[in-house]
Amino acid sequence: MLVEAKNLPHHVGIIMDGNGRWAQLRGSARVLGHREGSKAVRRTVRAARRLGLRALTLYAFSEQNWARPGDEVDALMELLREFLTTERDEILDNGIRLSAIGNLGRLPHLVRAVLDPLRRESEDNDQMTLTLALSYGGREEIATAARELARQVAAGKIRPDDVTEKALGDLMPSLAVGDPDLVIRTGGERRISNFLLYGLAYAELHFADVLWPDFGAEQLHDAIASYQQRERRFGHVGKGVQPKTEGASVTRIAI
Repeated sequence: MLVEAKNLPHHVGIIMDGNGRWAQLRGSARVLGHREGSKAVRRTVRAARRLGLRALTLYAFSEQNWARPGDEVDALMELLREFLTTERDEILDNGIRLSAIGNLGRLPHLVRAVLDPLRRESEDNDQMTLTLALSYGGREEIATAARELARQVAAGKIRPDDVTEKALGDLMPSLAVGDPDLVIRTGGERRISNFLLYGLAYAELHFADVLWPDFGAEQLHDAIASYQQRERRFGHVGKGVQPKTEGASVTRIAI
């Protein structure tokens, strides 16, 4: 797949959907789908790093996912711990900064015991930021930021007129790496599911029919190639999509 070297999205978000269905299609327990999905995370992070993406945010566990059966939640937390443990060296050796957003206080100790040290150890890395959205919800993030601004107004630290789009966005951890340029959803569904709601106002959306355990470098490149064909207008009048000329700068990434 050909991807332009100079037109990469800065921040890519992925809604990783389809683990359970992948397992059910094979007559297996849902936990097997989540385990295969963890392998897809590894493939995708490596592909993003090779491609040169600066920020990748993965929707790993939503605030609403706590309502799933207890044994499934426990399995997901154990897989998360396993991923953080096994990928530690690769994250550190490749200059990846690990971040996490969401209601992290709800995560069990077994996860925080490996997540928090790795975040600290990698905080000075600058090749790519990998953000895991854990116990995360877009509406919840907006409400938290709004409450903080309300407290500042009530305390007289800011005026009501100081409550601006920027002021709200500055309080959202998901936007620390900038607004998402491209949001990918796997599994064939066409919805956002409470992911990065404030930041995706002008994001390009790509819906892949492949289930998450089957996602990898090829599918990531397809999504980015699709992104590169679009004209991003941000509400302004467009100039029209310009046809690519022969000899345009592209790079071929091995997949």
